[in-house]
Amino acid sequence: MSERYKPNTTVATIIHCAGKFLLVEELIDGEVRYNQPAGHLEADESIIEACKREILEETGLIITPFSLVGIYQFTASPELAFVRFTFCAELPIQVKCEPLDPAITRTHWFSREQIAKKADQMRSPLVLKSIDDFIKQQGKHYSVRLLNSDYL
Repeated sequence: MSERYKPNTTVATIIHCAGKFLLVEELIDGEVRYNQPAGHLEADESIIEACKREILEETGLIITPFSLVGIYQFTASPELAFVRFTFCAELPIQVKCEPLDPAITRTHWFSREQIAKKADQMRSPLVLKSIDDFIKQQGKHYSVRLLNSDYL
């Protein structure tokens, strides 16, 4: 019998304001990488609670995502796979962020074009893919009511 497939469950939030997207910067193995505020789901935590926690830790902002952009599967290596729930939030103005997580070195407001130019520095291909899906959907995202955490 083969070992059961157990991908990591992660969350990410696209934070958008006036054509710009908020990305966090971190050093991974000495190299700069960019991502949306994102991280792993913790025990006894709903998916939305995980989003709010990751946003707070990585940006210092208190934001609740308003809709789901997509659910993505990603295999980083034969030993490492992810199921990523990607949400979105819209801000009326670009705010300065103060990350609480020491692993986050800075935050940036980038246009889609600026992000595409840094594609090789993204944490995963899901960063740009989910932004493109966000843009393509033109505000017609999925309701967070699809998620049920009644049995945590």
